[in-house]
Amino acid sequence: MKVLKIKTKSKNYKVYIGHNIISRFNNIIKKEKIYFQKSLIIVDKKVPKIFVKKLNSKITSQQNFIYYFNASEKNKNFNNVNSILGKLFKNNFTRNDIIICLGGGIAGDLAGFASSIYKRGLKFINIPSTLLSQVDSSIGGKTGINNKFGKNLIGSFYQPDLVITDTKLLVSLPKREIICGYAEILKHSLIKNKKLFLFLDKNLNDILELKKNFIEKVIFESCRIKKGVIESDEKEVNVRKSLNLGHTFGHAYEAALNYSKKLNHGEAVLYGILSATKLSKKLKMLNNNEYNLILSHLSKLKFTNLKKFFNKKDINKIVIFMMADKKNYTNRINFITLNNIGSVSINNQLNTNKVRNFMRSELIK
Repeated sequence: MKVLKIKTKSKNYKVYIGHNIISRFNNIIKKEKIYFQKSLIIVDKKVPKIFVKKLNSKITSQQNFIYYFNASEKNKNFNNVNSILGKLFKNNFTRNDIIICLGGGIAGDLAGFASSIYKRGLKFINIPSTLLSQVDSSIGGKTGINNKFGKNLIGSFYQPDLVITDTKLLVSLPKREIICGYAEILKHSLIKNKKLFLFLDKNLNDILELKKNFIEKVIFESCRIKKGVIESDEKEVNVRKSLNLGHTFGHAYEAALNYSKKLNHGEAVLYGILSATKLSKKLKMLNNNEYNLILSHLSKLKFTNLKKFFNKKDINKIVIFMMADKKNYTNRINFITLNNIGSVSINNQLNTNKVRNFMRSELIK
C-alpha cells in the first residue's frame, strides 16, 4: 500500500493506494483519527454489491445509511443533491458526521458537493471505483453538478478528508472504462513527466490488463503529478489549468454528441489530446519527433480518427461549445498546448475563425 500526502491551503489529507484496501477501512480511519457517529454511504449503482457489503461491514458508526445513486451526467443534478440533503437533515447529521462515497467520478462530484453545502461542510471520504476517478476527480477538491446550461457549472472547491483508492475495484470494469481512466494518466504524463510517458508507451498492454505492479505504479505516479499541481494552485488560478490539456476539445466533442454513449468522457479526452497535439504542431510549438511519439501512442489506443463522429457540418456546433468553456475570459477560446512531452503552455487564446479553420483541417483531410 502506498500513501500520498496532499497539502492545500484549505485542508491536508492522504490518498491511500493499494489492492483490497477497503477491507482495511477501519484501520485506516483510526490511523487518520477520523471519527464520526453517523455515516451516509453514497453508492454508485454500478459498483458490484460485494464491495458495498464489504465496506458496510467495516463501518462501525452508531448509525449508517445508504443512498444508491444511478450515476449519469443527466442525474448529476439538484434533484439528487436535495435527496441527499433531505436524508442528512431527516437523520439529524451534524458537522462531525460523514459522507462516504463509493463510486466513480460522477458520484464523487455529487457527494462532494452535497458534503460542501450541508451545514457549510461535512466530513467526506472518497472511495473512487473507476480508474478515471482514481487518477483524476477523487483528488483536488473539485465538486459539482450539471444544469441545462452545461456541465459542472454549479459547484465548489471542497477537499475530502481522505481518499481510499482500491485497485481491486477496477477488476469489474469493462475495457472501455479502463481506457477512459487511462486518458487522464496519459494527460498527466504529457503535462509533467516524459519519463512516465515513455513507461506508458513501453508497458501499455500490461497497464490496460491491470497487472498489479504496473497499474498501482501508474496510478501513484499520476496522482503524484496532480498532487504537485493542486498544491501550487488549489483554485485553478494559474498552473492548475494545465490539467485541462485536451479538455477544451474533449468537452466540446461530448456536448456536440449530446453526451451520448457513442463517446464517453475519457474517450473524448483522448480525442481532445489528439486535437491539442495537432494544434500544438500547427502553432509550431511541438517538434516533429515528439508529435510523432504522441500520435504513435494514440494509434496504439486506436484514437486517431475523429471523422468517425464528426464532419465539417459539425464545426460550428463544436466551436460554440468551446466558446462556453469555463476557462475563457474573453471572446477568444483558450487552449492548453504542448511545448514538448512534459511541458505545456496554458494561455493560448485563438479567435473563433482560426479555431474553425483548424477544425476544418481536422475533419476534411
